[in-house]
Amino acid sequence: MNCTTRIAAALFAVALSPVALASTPVVNQGITEAEVLASQKAWCKALVDISAIHKRDGQAAAKALAEKVIDAAYGYQMGAVLFKPTLTTVPQTFRTTRDGALAYFVGGNAAFPKDTGFALKGWSKCQVANSAVFIAGGSATTMGNVNFTGPDGKVTSVDKTWGFVKDDKGALRIVVHHSSLPFAGA
Repeated sequence: MNCTTRIAAALFAVALSPVALASTPVVNQGITEAEVLASQKAWCKALVDISAIHKRDGQAAAKALAEKVIDAAYGYQMGAVLFKPTLTTVPQTFRTTRDGALAYFVGGNAAFPKDTGFALKGWSKCQVANSAVFIAGGSATTMGNVNFTGPDGKVTSVDKTWGFVKDDKGALRIVVHHSSLPFAGA
């Protein structure tokens, strides 16, 4: 065995050793249905929490929480997020930046003057009713309804599509979020 072969064999043996395997970080980019459902449930909880903190502590506290939620749930740190909120209008229909998403959820941004804060509407309950969940390895897409209960007990249902991927650390991130009111007929 020549020197190069011996070195390669030694490196291969080290790479397969339990110590090397235990210390090697592994990121599984595969997505499970349980992860998707947990993410949707957490999104709903966060929306209700933002509404509650707004009522109790005001807009600044709601904004601080919304910033944490957006940073934890969405993939803006990875690039543009394809976010089309329910109640937006031209020319600011799409919110591909973190600032645009934050303005939609809590308002208070002069660059988005029509945003009054969707998360500030006093939501007391939020439930996801998926029509389908499609998972293909490293991405997942859901489509269905999300039902929001307002402070008066009235339920508003929106059609929602979410797309998910994992970031480099293995955290599930929303990278597509399309929401609209159901078609009411012509």
